Amino acid sequence: MKEALEICPTTAFGLTEKGILLVDVREPEEVAEASFDVRNLMLIPFSQLEERYHEIPVDREVIIACHVGERSLMATYFLMNHGYEQVINMQNGIVRWAEKGFPMKGALKRKTGGCCCGSGSPGTDGTNHSCC
Repeated sequence: MKEALEICPTTAFGLTEKGILLVDVREPEEVAEASFDVRNLMLIPFSQLEERYHEIPVDREVIIACHVGERSLMATYFLMNHGYEQVINMQNGIVRWAEKGFPMKGALKRKTGGCCCGSGSPGTDGTNHSCC
């Protein structure tokens, strides 16, 4: 299988401004806290992807996003395995999107330490910033 195409939030923002579909695979409680404010947005939680992926148009370019880019990368590969050829993973997720000041509804709650991925380990940069 070929490698997934990945882009940064800056590139993703530019593409969404041109009308490309952004699929947010975060869970409903995450989306309720903060969401992407883009014209073409689809919400399909990662936990429902297997049952709902057919709702994503197979014939158009699609950006997949999540909190930090890990679930979206898994979702991108899942879609590629199911015949999607125009899927792109947005690296660093809504966290970096927010840091860049791109349009959002709501605000992310600031993590005070540990790893957002659930391992409980501090950041690898010597701080307590996320290791993801």
